Amino acid sequence: MVSMRQRILVVDDDASLAEMLTIVLRGEGFDTAVIGDGTQALTAVRELRPDLVLLDLMLPGMNGIDVCRVLRQDSGVPIVMLTAKTDT
Repeated sequence: MVSMRQRILVVDDDASLAEMLTIVLRGEGFDTAVIGDGTQALTAVRELRPDLVLLDLMLPGMNGIDVCRVLRQDSGVPIVMLTAKTDT
């Protein structure tokens, strides 16, 4: 029996954070795709059909909240919102 690996779409404009998430997720056996822009994330969800979306709140262009609203109109994919803010 062939088991399909679950795909997680990481949507984050912080390249180092997205890379770290990808390393950890692949190490746990998930397929990953990374997108750094909210508008591109909408296209990626339609094309890739991920099992889960890790979505940053603060994105260039369309922010994570707006992306989430649009996704909820078209898709039932689970979404985990990510956010981080530093004072540096």
